[in-house]
This record gives sequence, structure tokens and C-alpha cells, in this order.
Amino acid sequence: MENKNEFKPYIPAEKITPEITVTSIIMGIILAVVFGAANAYLGLRVGMTVSASIPAAVISMGVIRILMRKNSILESNIVQTIGSAGESLAAGAIFTLPALFIWAAEGHADAAPNLIEITLIALIGGLLGVLFMVPLRNALIVKEHGILPYPEGTACAEVLLAGEQGGANASTVFAGMGFAALFKFIIDGLKAVSGEISFRVKGYAGEIGTQIYPAVMSVGYICGPRISSYMFSGGVLSWLVLIPLIVLFGGETILAPGTATIGEIFAESGASGIWGTYIRYIGAGALTAGGIISLIKSLPLIVKTFSGAIKSLKGNKTGIQTRTTTDLNMAVVIGGIAVLTLLIWLLPAIPVNFIGALIIVVFGFFFATVSSRMVGLVGSSNNPVSGMAIATLLVATLILKVTGYSGIAGMCSAIAIGSIICIVSAIAGDTSQDLKTGYLLGSTPKKQQIGELIGVAASALAIGGTLYLLNEAWGFGTPELGAPQATLMKLIVEGVMGGNLPWALVFTGVFIAIVVELIGIPVLPFAIGVYLPVQLNACIMVGGVIRWLVEKLSSKKEKKDEIVNDGVLFCSGMIAGEGIVGIILAVLAIFGIDKMLNLSEILGIPQVVADLGGLGLFAVIILILLKFTIWKKRKDA
Repeated sequence: MENKNEFKPYIPAEKITPEITVTSIIMGIILAVVFGAANAYLGLRVGMTVSASIPAAVISMGVIRILMRKNSILESNIVQTIGSAGESLAAGAIFTLPALFIWAAEGHADAAPNLIEITLIALIGGLLGVLFMVPLRNALIVKEHGILPYPEGTACAEVLLAGEQGGANASTVFAGMGFAALFKFIIDGLKAVSGEISFRVKGYAGEIGTQIYPAVMSVGYICGPRISSYMFSGGVLSWLVLIPLIVLFGGETILAPGTATIGEIFAESGASGIWGTYIRYIGAGALTAGGIISLIKSLPLIVKTFSGAIKSLKGNKTGIQTRTTTDLNMAVVIGGIAVLTLLIWLLPAIPVNFIGALIIVVFGFFFATVSSRMVGLVGSSNNPVSGMAIATLLVATLILKVTGYSGIAGMCSAIAIGSIICIVSAIAGDTSQDLKTGYLLGSTPKKQQIGELIGVAASALAIGGTLYLLNEAWGFGTPELGAPQATLMKLIVEGVMGGNLPWALVFTGVFIAIVVELIGIPVLPFAIGVYLPVQLNACIMVGGVIRWLVEKLSSKKEKKDEIVNDGVLFCSGMIAGEGIVGIILAVLAIFGIDKMLNLSEILGIPQVVADLGGLGLFAVIILILLKFTIWKKRKDA
């Protein structure tokens, strides 16, 4: 292992090359907004987001190196640094903020967030996430080089270093965007084919099926067969075990307050009615337990990380400053944190009091430290951001209730606190990955940190509009946009404040999660599978199976890595393409134009024909993914 003190980056410290330029800022902002909106849509549908760093790096390399004929790897790195901030900020926002929209839809008009509130919460959370990470860079990125791998950050550096392949890789991403945009428009725009197909057996209350959306399948490919199978297993347990048992033994029973009997719900809405009324509480219990279990398992690492960071801050003598060791001025960082804390407390648009502002600062720095180290070990995709948000919400809601800040105002304040903490954690993890990429390439840390701040600002301005569009078009907590994490956060806050949850169902989910953890299965993906519709989990599983086939059919390791990477790039493009069309369709739905495009009503397409067309289109999507992976023509090395 190379000594960290002898590490030499790709671009040496004494060499000056373009980094923050007009081109890199404009491209970065565009990618931040695009990937932020796409990931917001994806996360609200499936409860997961995907890293935007690598596709952003590929696109920036393709445009700057191939189209503009510029040989500037550090400029491309700034593009992906700014661009990836949008995805992380979107992930933090969608896990919590939709709860406010759901409360407003349930009759609490005061809970409805305005555009200024969403923008300020997203902006302040993002800025704090970047600023909290600045003093940690030396401890986590430099001193722990060779110890903390930072998988996405290292992979992103490899993509940028493979400059001669930039054009081919960028075309793969754009191809994925184009195909997915077309398929999404056919399914949800023209409604020419079914977007979801279900199968039932007479006399049995269970149900199985699949969605046929390219972005959902892409999540399975990117996550791989193991994570996909855990999610699918959770869906199978819910839809083929728990729902039939509830219907079989329920009959005239009422389990959740204010609902009809189990028999009446099943007769009217089938298995999906039982899922929406009962299974989601079981899934919420499993998700809560999974988040807390993940946090408990991480406690030794959390304590070690936090104590190491404090020691590093006390004795952080940087010595001679060079281009590659220069961070943002510490006075600017501390002053910025102080000003943002005061703004959280004083701005009337943010429903947080002084105690809430203190909670945000303490938990924010703590979880920023934890998040930055966790992504260094296990990657951004496995960062337990939702677990941190759950822990924050439990503590914050209890403190607010004890201090007399209760009711809908107290619940909105708790969600605002949880939102900022969630965004802080997500952005801190993203910033640390980007700084690792920059450390390997020889970027200037200060310029990357400025790039992160630019990306956060651009994304914060866009995320409010995105959430409003999606809510106006379909609404959160609906079949189109389930918003699983946000619904879970809402249930937790309501449960702590009012004590009105069907606790029998919640604790059933808790103990299912404990059993799953005891037998050695990662509990969070399984719990997400319990919570989400089985049709969505099945589509993810298809993507995981394709990834498994691609890996099995590739013999040589070097070739297998290249083929798998092509699939990841193509699927990243499909996620972005479907997300963009999803936002466009939301705009059309608001103005009523979507009804003019609905071929299923205009032509009167029978359901059987629509289902067969959906299966045919799904087969085409799978074949195209295979074409860009194992069937792709490659030059021999």
C-alpha cells in the first residue's frame, strides 16, 4: 500500500490548469438541475436514488474533451462536482418534505409549504452540509488515504482518467436517456400500453406482477442482484404471505382506525387496498427498525469518526499551503455556519424555533461527520441517511412536545428539522466523495468546495418547483408517487405527537426486521421491499437478474468490468431520461394536456391488448439493455 504522505495526484500541485470556468459552471448547474429533478422523481416512486457523479463525469468529459476539443480533466471534475450536488440535495429533500404536502392534502392547510420555505430549507441544509465537511477533509480524505476507499469517488476519478473513452461512454449515457424518454412517453404519456401488469389466482388473496418502467429496472441493474433480491423478498412476504393471511383471518376486523373492515376493503380494492391500509404500517415499522439497527451497528464507527474529527480539528497544522491543500478559509466556514444557524431561527419562512436550530447544529455536524466517513467505507448508496433522519425526528419531536410545541405546528417544525439534517447528511457524503475524486486527480479543494456551494444553490432553487409540479400532477402518497420515506417520517412524527398509530401493525414490522437482521440479511433493502408494491420490486428484480446474467456470461475480468460499467452508464442515462419526461408529463397534467394524448381512451384500447403491449415493450427494454452490454461491439484491447 502506498504511503499516504508520498501520494502524487494525476495533476501535480505545481501545475495550474483550468478548473472553475464559465463552461464548467454552466454545464454543472444544468446537470445539477436535471439529475436533481430526475432523482427526485425516482426517489418519490421507488424510495431510492442513484449517484449522479459518474454519469455527470462522463457527460462533462464527452462535451469538454470531445466536442469542445479541450484537454482539461480538472474542469470536467468541477462539472461533476457541481452536477452531483443536485442528486444528493434531492435525496435529502424527498425523504422528508413531501410529508408537509400530505398533511396539507389531509386538511391541515397551515402545513402546506410555500416555494420560499422549501428553497430555504434545501439551501440552508445544503450549505451546512458542505461547510461541515470542509474541516473534515484533511482527516478523512488526506490522512485516511489508502484506508477509506470512497468507492464512487475513486470510480469517478477512473472515468475521468479514461479520457480517450469519454466520447463512447458519453454516447452510452445519452442513448439511455433517449430510449427511456421514448418508452416513458409511450407508457405514461400516450398510455398506449400498460405500465403495470398484475396476476391473481382465484380463491387466493395474494397478487404478483411487474411494472415495465426502464428507470425502475435500471435501479435493479445498478444495485445488483443481491440488493434487488432482498427488496423482492420483502415484496413477496407482503403480497404473497401477509396480505393473504390478513384477508383469511381478518373478515370483519378493523385494524387501522377510521377504516372499513378487512373484507370490505378487499372486496372493493383487492390486494392493493389491503396493502395501502395495513401493510404500509407494517413496512413503516420494518423501515424504522431497519434505520435504527443500521445506526446502532454503526455506533462504534460513529464514535471513532467523531472523536478523530475533533482531534484533527484541534491539531490541524497544515504547514506550507500548496494548490492541492488549500481549503476554504476556516473563518469563512465558521462564520457561515453561525449565520446559517441564526437564519434557521430568525427567518419566519422556516418553522423552527431556537431549540430546533440548536438541534440542527449539534445533530448536523455529528451526522455530517458520520455520513462522510460512512460513504468512504460503504459508498453513498449504502449511507443510512434515512436512519439518521429517523433518529433526529424521534429526538426532535419528543423535545418539541415536551417544550409545549405540539399539534400540527410542532409536527411541521419536526419535519423541517429532519429535512435540514437529512440534506446535511446527504450533501456531506456527496462532498466527501467529490473531494476524494479531486484528491486523486489533483484538483484544488477550495475550488471544489466552491463548486459544491454553487451546485447546492442551483439545486435548491429547482427542487421546490419540482416538488410542486409533482404534487400538483399526482400528489404524494399516491400510487404514482408513493413517497415511501416521507410517508414513514410523517407516521413517526404523528405517532410521537399524537400516539394514534396502529401499534400492533407497526410492531409486527419491527419484529420482522429484527428476525431478518438475525438471519444475516441486510434489513433496510428488505424493509423497503415490504413497504413498496410488489410490482415495483419485481421490476427492480428483473434489472438485478440482467446484471447477474451479464456478470455470468462475461469470462475475462477486464471485459466483465467494462461490460458491467457500460450497463451502469446506460441505466444511469435511462433513469435521467425517464425522470426528465416524468417532469414534462407533470407539467402537461397540470394544464390538462395529458388527456388529449391518452390513446387508451381515445382509441378504446382493451385492457388485454394494453397488457400484452406492455409485456412486449418490457421485452424490448430488456433487449436494448443487453445490446448495450453483452452484445455491444468492442475493440479488442
